[in-house]
Amino acid sequence: QVQLVESGGGLVQAGGSLRLSCAASTNTFTFNIMDWYRQAPGKQRELVAFISSGDSTNYADSVKGRFTISRDSAKNTVYLQMNSLNAEDTAVYYCHGRAWYGSDYWGQGTQVTVSS
Repeated sequence: QVQLVESGGGLVQAGGSLRLSCAASTNTFTFNIMDWYRQAPGKQRELVAFISSGDSTNYADSVKGRFTISRDSAKNTVYLQMNSLNAEDTAVYYCHGRAWYGSDYWGQGTQVTVSS
């Protein structure tokens, strides 16, 4: 069974940085796309960044220039480096993968809280 496990969330002051990790129980190239979503209290889940199997990346406008998504295929891990954090980045962050055979997999989420 494919599993995604996030880590790296926590409490950080505004202007600080965090790096989230998403460890997959299988090779990350099982997934056509791996991405990070976030959900703030009272808001819908939104796409933050994705990376394709060809390592193309894209970002939500709100995080462009501050967040970077990357993968380490040797460790079956996808990362989200988050810099210049602000209070609007406070949310639960979820890792998601869409496998080439069509199934979707989600991690359990990791809380990021930015204090102003």
